[in-house]
Amino acid sequence: MSAPLICPSILASDFARLGEEVAALEAAGADWVHVDVMDGHFVPNLTIGPDVVKALRPHTRLPFDVHLMVAPVDPWLEAYRHAGADVLSVHPESGPHLHRTLGRIRDLGARAGVVLNPGTPVAILDEVMDLVDLVLIMSVNPGFGGQKFIPAALDKIARVRQRLDAAGSKATLQVDGGVTADNAADCVAAGADALVAGTAVFRGGPSAYADNIAALKGR
Repeated sequence: MSAPLICPSILASDFARLGEEVAALEAAGADWVHVDVMDGHFVPNLTIGPDVVKALRPHTRLPFDVHLMVAPVDPWLEAYRHAGADVLSVHPESGPHLHRTLGRIRDLGARAGVVLNPGTPVAILDEVMDLVDLVLIMSVNPGFGGQKFIPAALDKIARVRQRLDAAGSKATLQVDGGVTADNAADCVAAGADALVAGTAVFRGGPSAYADNIAALKGR
């Protein structure tokens, strides 16, 4: 079993020091930087606009993994891609035409991701499998950091892994929500390739980031 990609969510970082934080993540061995974009409408929180992503881009060479929790989502794709997003992940519920949205993300030169909330059925992937570069399983209901992992997500990870493998898809399977060193191995065993973690990475400050990331990788 290979070590998962670790994608720290800067939602849990020190917003007064974001540039330093993303640089510290790279030095600590993170694989991607996960950016949670919330609009206060699709989810009950308001976070990071494209100008902030653009300002962070010079501070790290790591890929920016941008999770768009906004509705409607289509008008924002170009802005976040031009700001420096390498992956753009969208919810099926955030626009009327998921197939078209994923195609547009790819046309912009980014990797296209689909996000499945706890109440979103996995079967929706079957209709867009050829356009999916990443599937993000939410193991909490989106909107806030620091929530507790929903155990039923493990079965959902396994079911999505089975679908991806059956289709011959090379899409990354990512998990986000309440991920800690205690459940990271279970997520990977179920089929996850990448883990988004906020509190589990950022607790203890920058001097602890490397150890926290290593613990999530199972080292």
